Amino acid sequence: MRVAIVGGGAAGQLAAIEAARGGHEVVLFEKNEKLGKKLYLTGKGRCNVTNAAEREDFFANIPRNPRFLYSAFAAFDNADIVTLLHKQGVPTKVERGQRVFPASDKSSDVLAALRREVLAAGVAMRLNTEVTEILAASSPLSAMPTSPLDSPLPIASASPLSEGGMTGGLQVRGLRLAGGTEENFDAIVLATGGLSYPQTGCTGDGYRFAEALGHRIVPPAGALVPFETEEDWPCALSGLTLKNVSLTAAQNGKTVYRELGELLLTHFGLSGPLALTCSSLLALPAAGTKLFIDLKPGLSPEQLDARLVRDLAAGKGKTVGNALSGRLPARLLAVVLELAGLDAAQAAGECTKAARRALGETLKALPLTVRDLRPIDEAIITRGGVDVRDVNPKTLESRKVAGLYFAGELLDVDALTGGYNLQIAWSTGALAGQVIGNK
Repeated sequence: MRVAIVGGGAAGQLAAIEAARGGHEVVLFEKNEKLGKKLYLTGKGRCNVTNAAEREDFFANIPRNPRFLYSAFAAFDNADIVTLLHKQGVPTKVERGQRVFPASDKSSDVLAALRREVLAAGVAMRLNTEVTEILAASSPLSAMPTSPLDSPLPIASASPLSEGGMTGGLQVRGLRLAGGTEENFDAIVLATGGLSYPQTGCTGDGYRFAEALGHRIVPPAGALVPFETEEDWPCALSGLTLKNVSLTAAQNGKTVYRELGELLLTHFGLSGPLALTCSSLLALPAAGTKLFIDLKPGLSPEQLDARLVRDLAAGKGKTVGNALSGRLPARLLAVVLELAGLDAAQAAGECTKAARRALGETLKALPLTVRDLRPIDEAIITRGGVDVRDVNPKTLESRKVAGLYFAGELLDVDALTGGYNLQIAWSTGALAGQVIGNK
């Protein structure tokens, strides 16, 4: 067969490698001047290749449609990508949270290894080549009679209700390039990415291609993305990192997230690991979500109150602000005192029990309200995309268009930070390529 892979990122390169290994003529189309531009940026340039978590823990970090990925993970899992890299002379290491990186800490080593695999498999690369349309025609299958009385063929052969069966009656025939040139292909893998990091070429092309061929698109939105808050005090503290704090998020009165870690206060609200992870677990729209920062998660309310009593007593001749100066950074302490209704210039010895209780409650649950998520071009990954109901999970072939496959961030599947999203790209790309390769 003649096979086109549209998109030269992680998913596209794996799909190309696996399809070419099956003996097919494979052409990899990439509109950038080189492959893997987004891959180069992952892990802050170190390339968080995958996560070494066991299968059950791995899928626990995929908040949307994890079961859809079972076949893909079985076809190519986190051990397989490590094996591929080791074969190409790129040793790896495992860091905190089971994150896997190249031992060199250089994403360029991973890209070079993939390129060697692509070339060794005999894939033809078309760089600086933009695909503008996927071409399809009526499938011969759609013209088959569906009644066993009209044909000796089993009804399952033509029935749209059979597992993985087609419901759109279309067959891939090729693609159109910028400039109008058309090329014929027997199978096409769309691996064009989402909308995050648009500077790498992720501009939503795949969504347009898929929708034009009748696929449902779950509206794309940012995932692993910072928050804008209604309150403006984070702006005054922009750049301040809060370590060893706890973030809790509540929607419609229900706690949807609580975790210990690190936050970054910014000119628009909140960022940092806790905020990014939390953003992926919120129901959309996120506006109105209540956030609470526990600045002293290691202390119970009673223990914290005892500390405050001791500090205020020790600073009896000082102001409240000076007596508590060792508990928080000065700028943050001023905000906390104001939100708790305390005057920083008040004498420490005059602080009432009620005022102390209000201060303790604020320290344990510093309140914020989400106004919105930051724009998608600031997100690490895209949530939403091609509706997985329109894709056969065992093959990643479209249920609408025979010979059309989907892989990577284009699909409505995304995960938390830690290498999980890149593994989704490896796994889905590999499965699509293997299925084509075995035809």
